[in-house]
Amino acid sequence: MKIIETAQAQVMANAPTFAEVGGNILSFMLRIFGSLVIIALVIVSIMYFTAGGNEDQIKLAKKYFLYCIVGIFVALGAMIILYQVRDLLE
Repeated sequence: MKIIETAQAQVMANAPTFAEVGGNILSFMLRIFGSLVIIALVIVSIMYFTAGGNEDQIKLAKKYFLYCIVGIFVALGAMIILYQVRDLLE
C-alpha cells in the first residue's frame, strides 16, 4: 500500500500548473489563428489582384484586409494580456 501512495504523490507533484496548461492552450490557439490569418491575407490579396478594375471588388478586398489587420492586433493584445496574467499566477 505504501508504494501506491508514493506513486500517486509523485504524479501529483509532476502535474502541470494551471498557468502552464493555460499557456499551452494559448500557444496552440495562437498558432491556429496565425495560420488562419496567413490564409486570409493570401485570399484577400488574390481578390485584390483579380479585381480587374472592379471598384466593388477592390473595396471588398480592402475591407477584408482591414479586418485581418484588426484581428492581428486583437490577437496580439490578447496574447500580451494572457501572458501577463500567467506570469502573475506563477
